[in-house]
Amino acid sequence: MKALRLMKWKSEAEIVELPKPTPAPGQLVIKIGGAGACHLDLDLMKDFGDGQLSPLPAMAWKPPFTLGHENAGWIDLIGAGVSRFREGDPVAVYGSWGCGKCGKCKAGFETYCDNPAKAPVPGGGGGLGLDGGMAEYMLVPFERLLLDLPDGLKPIDAAPLTDAALTPYHAIKRSWAKLTPDAFIVIIGVGGLGHMAVQIAKVTTGATIIAIDSRNEALELATSLGANYTFKVGDEIKSKVKDLTSGHGAEVVLDFVGNKQTMALGASICRTLGDFTIVGIAGEVLPFSFFSVPYKTSLQTTYWGSRVELAEVLDLAAHHLISSKISKFKLADAPQVYLDLAAGKIEGRAVIVP
Repeated sequence: MKALRLMKWKSEAEIVELPKPTPAPGQLVIKIGGAGACHLDLDLMKDFGDGQLSPLPAMAWKPPFTLGHENAGWIDLIGAGVSRFREGDPVAVYGSWGCGKCGKCKAGFETYCDNPAKAPVPGGGGGLGLDGGMAEYMLVPFERLLLDLPDGLKPIDAAPLTDAALTPYHAIKRSWAKLTPDAFIVIIGVGGLGHMAVQIAKVTTGATIIAIDSRNEALELATSLGANYTFKVGDEIKSKVKDLTSGHGAEVVLDFVGNKQTMALGASICRTLGDFTIVGIAGEVLPFSFFSVPYKTSLQTTYWGSRVELAEVLDLAAHHLISSKISKFKLADAPQVYLDLAAGKIEGRAVIVP
């Protein structure tokens, strides 16, 4: 089979020929129906090296491995002992693979596994240290990592939801109590995750939505998806947000970029007792001191979401309440897709269909 594979750090991924995987007991092989192209894949190609993404802690990931951590498809082969699935079942792959035995994993939060050394790969999963879904077939090590697709939801539409929707859903859900009808939520960066965040905020909260981006087409997309206000980078955003919020700032700010400029902006427009969540992994640093953010601002980073939350996301999509704006590409086109993604030419989410 053909696969898009990262052969070494600091390099572009390559299309290579691999044998089709065979499941051991407890494992499954899925035929890929869609694999989302994520900015994190670009980080793997450009910024990882010697086992780490600077300046984040070292991770024990070693190339080569097949990219693609947003995956959905159909059960193709089943190993001995698998009981929940049959061949042909449509499924989505939960992307973060923990030890499966600690309290957090048992609660579905494998992203925050307490025993990463006992996971299939510490801090990662398929496409993140192990072979992912940018291939014709993908090996999944445990059936708990698969979720049935609801009726009417196709794998090509479900694939990007496993990260691009799950991650903002998890970030927004933690702030639901603050997102009342008189509240404001600011979404910085209307890309693959940000355009899903606009929709999720719209259908799960009553808050007023402000979207910020540097691209006119991204702001137009945000408006079409339900954003109440859109501001372009460089438009005196801080003063405009303060004016809209009677001088207080927003109850919730989500930064889907994570560079110095966006984090500084987010800190400046969050209100007292607000939530500021940094989702983007540009890897830069926000100075944090007594006077750098409003009093009692809750500042946190977040990573993906839980298995239960993924089921909730898939249900929202099955009921046509959210959907990822996708562009479909063949596996042979994947190297060019990542070049376009790096250049900011992809609107919404690119999905590779082998």
